[in-house]
Amino acid sequence: MESTGDSSPENGSPALRIATVNVNGIRAAYKRGMADWLAERGVDILCLQEVRAPDAIVRDLLGSDWHILHAEAEAKGRAGVAIVSRMEPVAVREHIGEDYFALSGRWVEADFKVPVDGEVKLLTVVSAYVHSGEAGTPKQDDKYRFLDVMAARLPVLAATSDYALIVGDLNVGHTTLDIKNWKGNVKRAGFLPEERAYFDRFFSDEIGYVDVARKLAGDVPGPYTWWSWRGQAFDNDAGWRIDYHMATPALADRAVSAVVDRAATYDARFSDHAPVVVDYKF
Repeated sequence: MESTGDSSPENGSPALRIATVNVNGIRAAYKRGMADWLAERGVDILCLQEVRAPDAIVRDLLGSDWHILHAEAEAKGRAGVAIVSRMEPVAVREHIGEDYFALSGRWVEADFKVPVDGEVKLLTVVSAYVHSGEAGTPKQDDKYRFLDVMAARLPVLAATSDYALIVGDLNVGHTTLDIKNWKGNVKRAGFLPEERAYFDRFFSDEIGYVDVARKLAGDVPGPYTWWSWRGQAFDNDAGWRIDYHMATPALADRAVSAVVDRAATYDARFSDHAPVVVDYKF
């Protein structure tokens, strides 16, 4: 397990633990031990990407102790996102708001009421799965179109909630700190200058969100969240940091720890992504 900040809330104060992970197929992840990780992790809100399973199977695997919001993709065996929570959301929205992506299984939103300093505040959580893309193809066009819709949606969420949080596999490494072998990837989807420019906007005053894990880790390589199944990428830590917690500033200020749950060994992985777990102190 690789820490990107303090490993526990300050002074034992209560915290809301929010985790995100691309499971690379929830059925395969459960066969590889995801249930054991989840049972031990004390997560309050779990956001999943690449669920790639029918809703009935998702509910059967996760069990009845969770409130489950799951958006399947129209294309079977593709994409799929979910928000799984111990507390019941007060409102949900199952796509990003543009009809072109309505059945893509790439965006879900849930609103929660959280107690803050004696008041009840609104927290909006998004589980997002951005297209992987492929430079110079229609797949990349769809990725840019989705990022354009994201850029329009983020300020709306910030304006309509006390706290807004977008988590998930966003399939872009923002800076050279986010990819170990970045020099060999500057012309590949995931590290194209045009893609990274969106994240410049997301994390600038223009849109105003905060990269929570980067804020807590500082300017260090990684910590990476994805490694290819192939070759020695995992053993050599030749990874990419493409899974994010993007928070509005007021929420980012409440983040007291961020941890990448990197498996101890290659064989212990339940996905090619590792969970990113953040504690927000309320």
